[in-house]
Amino acid sequence: MSAPRLLVATRNEGKLRELRELLEGTGLRLETLASHPEAGEIEETGETFDANARAKARHAALATRLWTMAEDSGLAVDALGGAPGVRSARWSGVHGDDAANTAKLLADLAEYTGARGARYVCAIALARPDGEIVATAHGECAGAIAAAPRGQRGFGYDPIFVPAQVPGRTMAELEPHEKNAISHRAQALRAFLPLLKTQLAQMR
Repeated sequence: MSAPRLLVATRNEGKLRELRELLEGTGLRLETLASHPEAGEIEETGETFDANARAKARHAALATRLWTMAEDSGLAVDALGGAPGVRSARWSGVHGDDAANTAKLLADLAEYTGARGARYVCAIALARPDGEIVATAHGECAGAIAAAPRGQRGFGYDPIFVPAQVPGRTMAELEPHEKNAISHRAQALRAFLPLLKTQLAQMR
């Protein structure tokens, strides 16, 4: 019997790499939007991570007729009222420009002298081929914003995010297995996996 197919609705290579590692051992055959042009572009117009994850999963599932997992994630900074939030990937005005987004965030905090608390947030949704959302999960990783970027690993705001569990080191300074032990995406996946497993019989 062939392995059940699961479409991961993202083109972000960093996210794909982490999700593949975190989903290893599930027995699923993961596919991505790169091999499904019929899905087209998926707009992220929701005001919450959960809304965006649901919308992406529903859109891609209906377009491809595959079981689809989608996630939306980003950084919420206390001093900025929770921004950049769902606009994390396009905070600088250019979607996916990690360096520009990080530079803008540091500039936004340049005159701020208080605590630099922040948290990474991740929401995951699973849609059936008919678009119905059958499972959702949420994860967070608390930390703070560093004064300047450090480290070469990870992606997004990792070079300036210092997780509370590993004080003194940014996410970009952690080994992949260290990040996967504490990240917002890992927390969400841990909550999501039992829900996913309850659907596996229908996915075959």
